[in-house]
Amino acid sequence: MKLVNEQRSVLARGARIIASYVRAHPGPFAVAVTGATLYAGMTVLTAVVIGRVTNEVFTPAFNGGVSVGTVLAAVGAILGVALLRAVGVVLRRYFAGKTGSEVRRTLTRRVVDKYQELPLAYHRSHPTGELLAHAEADVQAAVEVIHPLPWSLAVVLLCLFSGVALLVTDPILGIIAWVVLPTLAVLNRRFSSKIEAPAARAQERIGDLSSVAHESIDGGLVVKVLGRQDAEVARLKGKAFQLRNERIRVGRLRASFQPAFEALPALGIVVLLLVGAWRVSRGDISTGTLVQFILLFQLTAVPIMMIGYVLSDVPRAVVGYARLQEVFQEPVSMPKVSGGAPLPDGPLGVSARDVSFSYGPARVLDGVSFDLRPNESVAIVGPTGSGKSTLVQLLSRLADPAEGSVAVGGVDLRRADPDSLHRALSVVFQENFLFAASVRENLALGLDVPDEELRRAARLAQADRFIDALPQGFDTVVGERGVTLSGGQRQRVALARALVRNPRLLILDDATSAVDPVVEQEILRGLRQEIHTTLVVVAYRVSTIALADRVLFLMDGKVAADGTHEELLAHPAYRAMLRAFDDADPLVRTGES
Repeated sequence: MKLVNEQRSVLARGARIIASYVRAHPGPFAVAVTGATLYAGMTVLTAVVIGRVTNEVFTPAFNGGVSVGTVLAAVGAILGVALLRAVGVVLRRYFAGKTGSEVRRTLTRRVVDKYQELPLAYHRSHPTGELLAHAEADVQAAVEVIHPLPWSLAVVLLCLFSGVALLVTDPILGIIAWVVLPTLAVLNRRFSSKIEAPAARAQERIGDLSSVAHESIDGGLVVKVLGRQDAEVARLKGKAFQLRNERIRVGRLRASFQPAFEALPALGIVVLLLVGAWRVSRGDISTGTLVQFILLFQLTAVPIMMIGYVLSDVPRAVVGYARLQEVFQEPVSMPKVSGGAPLPDGPLGVSARDVSFSYGPARVLDGVSFDLRPNESVAIVGPTGSGKSTLVQLLSRLADPAEGSVAVGGVDLRRADPDSLHRALSVVFQENFLFAASVRENLALGLDVPDEELRRAARLAQADRFIDALPQGFDTVVGERGVTLSGGQRQRVALARALVRNPRLLILDDATSAVDPVVEQEILRGLRQEIHTTLVVVAYRVSTIALADRVLFLMDGKVAADGTHEELLAHPAYRAMLRAFDDADPLVRTGES
């Protein structure tokens, strides 16, 4: 009883999912159903026409001949029905595929749009492989059921039309057929109930396998350095075997039911031929009627046999869609801004008022307040865990504060127009992503930027010389994630990419940590001298901190001190932190600038 209820639940959920797809894209689906109806009607009519042709053309041909007109009429009838049936097939297949493609596009866009809305915390807490599985394998599983749906409706109509025609053609033979056909339906029911659990588990295993594969490949350097190749292969092998085992179960179920699906219609035809031949010999029915009946039975039996395979897609669709729903229902901490306020022109000031932020129970920022003037350079410093990177995320609206507000150019970021913010702000992180494309493409990223602007940005980032030394200069492809460049080179390319956009607020989150200190100072001096922007630098090197107009010193999620580097040297905790950063730095030893 429990199994029956679970099956009904799966089928009911599958029906609701399919209904939502149809509501989203009714046009192509309606055309597909129209084609399916035409196909079903013409299929039944084909059997009727062939039966009539047998009686009026083939049988008379052995008993004295048939007129040319009758033969041409028979050929015309067969070709006409075949043509209309072909039109039905084309309409059904093309528009069923179109419906499936549009549903897939809709779901994929929903997943990707949701990913863009979700905060960084969500992406950090979910493996990349799992996110990819949602956007690919789960969408594919959820959509596969829509492709054969118009065909399934054609089968239903075909069964109705054929069932009526069977009884009308000959009630005695019709009773025999209606004994065999329900048996096939019962087998289908049994098959779908058996296959739904392993099919659902197989779909879940795809996500597990994808996560492990992506993690192992993405962490290839760590795997090689630590000699984890065998362990990673074993981990991937374990997930692959789990997926294989579930798919083998599905295959075995198909193999166990397939002989019965194939044998029942064949046995039914044998019985019908025996009984039908006996009735023809008695003169109860004509030869054409028996031919028509056998064709109708075949046309009905084969589609019923195939329904089981269609139903087997329903559990996978339900599981795939349920996994997508987990993404869709994830709460969005930063709602979209529609028609927000544009940011003013020129360098932008920044203000924070009583800003607090937590990761779960851990409070990272607690009542942070400060003001940054336009065109000012400010260093944000503090020990590890003091909230520096979290503050950068709030300033760039990668997250919203739990309490308080952050404003850029006098506009609360919750009300700021996103496009205006993206044009005004550039952020460069310690770890930067470069695409497997040329340096030029990585710098421009779709913008139409003159070569002189690219070279200027590269020069300010102290990247022009090593770029020119590459085999094809700015047209050199840097490889996936920029693996052909050193860490410092990747950081400078990322900085140049930010400068190409002429930001009015530039945030560097330890963005030059892999760069030589002398080169770093040249970069920061060049930025202060040649561009007009508000500059926020998360810094660790004393020489970098000393170049800033002001320093914000964070401790335990609070602003412990705010002032120039020279002023903050009087703060004991600040001096102790600098000594930890670089105990040999003369600025720490003497307290002089």
